[in-house]
Parts: sequence; C-alpha cells; structure tokens
Amino acid sequence: MKKRYSLDLCISFKKSVSLGMMLLCLTPSFAPAAELSVRIKDIVTFEGIRENQLVGYGLVVGLKGTGDTLKDSPYALETMVSMLERLGVNVRDKATDMKSKNVAAVMVTASLPAFARHGTPLDVRVSAIGTAKDLLGGTLLVTPLMGADGEVYAVAQGPLVTGGFSAEGQSGSSVTKGVPTSARIANGALVEKEIPFELDSLKSIRLSLRNPDMTTAGRIAAAINAHTPGSKASAQDPSTVNVALPTASKKSVMDFLTSIEQLRVAPDQTAKVIIDEQNGVIVMGKNVRISSVAVSHGNLTIRITETPQVSQPNPFSTTGSTVVVPRTGINVNEDGKKMTVLEEGVTLQELVDNLNALGVSPRDMITILRTIKAAGALQAEIEVI
Repeated sequence: MKKRYSLDLCISFKKSVSLGMMLLCLTPSFAPAAELSVRIKDIVTFEGIRENQLVGYGLVVGLKGTGDTLKDSPYALETMVSMLERLGVNVRDKATDMKSKNVAAVMVTASLPAFARHGTPLDVRVSAIGTAKDLLGGTLLVTPLMGADGEVYAVAQGPLVTGGFSAEGQSGSSVTKGVPTSARIANGALVEKEIPFELDSLKSIRLSLRNPDMTTAGRIAAAINAHTPGSKASAQDPSTVNVALPTASKKSVMDFLTSIEQLRVAPDQTAKVIIDEQNGVIVMGKNVRISSVAVSHGNLTIRITETPQVSQPNPFSTTGSTVVVPRTGINVNEDGKKMTVLEEGVTLQELVDNLNALGVSPRDMITILRTIKAAGALQAEIEVI
C-alpha cells in the first residue's frame, strides 16, 4: 500500500531574560495519503466572488469630555456645525465660541460581502482622526459608506464598543489599555445598494490559488476534469486555473461550483525556511533537505557578580568606622559542544533532533541554518521577514 508524508506540528518554546523565542516546524511522518488532501474551496478563491471595501467620514457624540478639541480640529467643528444646520439649528455665527469636548470626527470602514442584499447588516470599524482620547460611550451618527467608485452602498449608525480604556489623574498620572481611540459596531451598518453580479450567466470562471504553485494548479485542473467530463479546466499559470462550464450539464453554475469546491487535492509546496530574526521564530517546510555536513556549536559565557559587604568595628569600640568592602566574583564557562554529522538527505525531523542534541537556542539555530545554506548544504530557500 502506498503511503505519503503528512504534516505534523511540533513546537519548541524557550524563554530568556529579555525575549521568548519559538521554533515552529513541520515534521514528516508516515500516514495515509487521504489525510494530505484538502478541499479546493480552502486553497482557492473564485474570481468575481469577493468583498469590497467601504469607507465613510462621520461624527461621534456622547463622549465624556474625551472628544476632539474643536480649536485644534477644525474639520470636527465644521462637521458639527453643518450637521446642526441640517437639523434646523444655526450656530455658524457662534461656531468659534463652541468648546465642547464630547464630539469626535472619525473614519468609518466596513467590508461589503459578495452578493450582499438590501438590508443586510454589516460590522463597522470606527477610528478617531483628531485629538480625541477615548471613544468609550460614544454614538456614531448617520454615516454614508462609499465604495471606490464614489457610490454609497451602506449607511452606518449606532453605539460604539471599544476594546480599551484610558484614565488620567489630576497629577498627570495616566493609564491606557488597548487602543481606546478605535471602536467597532456589530451590525452597525445596513446595505442600501447592491453590486450587480449575475453568477448564473457565466460561461467560464477562474480560480485563484491563495498560495501560487504550478503543481497544485495542475492537480486542481486534473481533479475538476476527472469529476466532470464535460468541463474543460486548465492551469493558465501558477496562480490561476480557468474552468469552462459544461454546456450540456443540467446543473446551474451555483450547483457546479458547489460540487467542484468539495473536491480534494494534495497541495504541493516548495522547500522553504522562514526566519523572523526579530522574534527568534523559525518555520521550516517538510521538503527541506540537508546534504552531508558537519555542525559544531559552542559558546563562551563570562559571568561577573558584585556582592558588596559591610565591615564595621566591634561593639563599643572607640576606633574604626563602618565601610563598604567590594566583593567581585568572576566565573568563566566555556560550553563546548561536540560536532554532529548530518548525513545526505536527512529529513526535517532528523535535522531538528540533531540541532536539539547540540543544545542550541532558536536564535543560534538561525545562524546555523544560514551557515549551512552558505556552505551549499541546505536544499531550501531561506526567506527573512
């Protein structure tokens, strides 16, 4: 019976005085091939079926003295004056005398899902753009949300929920948790305009791979053709698979897409090592291989400790004085590790086991992997993020 490699997750976590570091690796183990396959819907997106970004400018009211300083935020003042005028209150002549700190100018953003219909509720994100310190307790007034084409697709309004807070004492001491100038409104907007898109009128559709790969694209096309003989699926490039919908099929486009997105394929991946040097994180794919190479690791540690002691004269003595006597201790530790030989074509698990046997930390492992790559023995791409 044929067996293939599957992905297991191993995590090695190490803490130091200044930074916690983690090693994340994908290790190979033998398992049935069925466990390797994933649904097509999990690794592709259907072109045309996507979200659209919306943005708007609005005014938050009801703040407890934590809003914009109107003299420093002219756009907030002008927005409030214009809104009051639309409600029949004329305060433009006295606008410069307004000193309210209970309002804040904000930007409102939301995502319009594909096929959203009239009245569909949307979650919105509200962010202060002026001098407001906290949006806790505020209420967003009616705010039109526009798309990239300048058309209004939704309208937002409602009470804000913040994920942080800010408090300040009279002496100047303050404490802040999270980001109090950013808030959200669950179901705070309603769709007012739909984006016209007739899915059932399509004659072909393109699938976009989330992780472009030529082998994976070819496997997706082969799986679709094997499932529906009348369809013509072909991989155009590593990130695109074009599917011509079968004309003889009695299924609608929706039924056809539903059936093919449940097909399972085994995605391929390149041998790659991802390194986040700032946080000490290493991620290695299962296809990483090492040629014959010898690795040695050792370090020198010098520890200096200061333990001053107090020296004082005997009780009732008429001579002498109390003084501080310095005491310095120096300890030198040369932790030399043995050299380890990595044989030709060792697996990722064997690589990790050998490096762990040397007692290396994730940050030292980053240096070792780079050195192995420089020696031409690491058969993988190193990407630093």
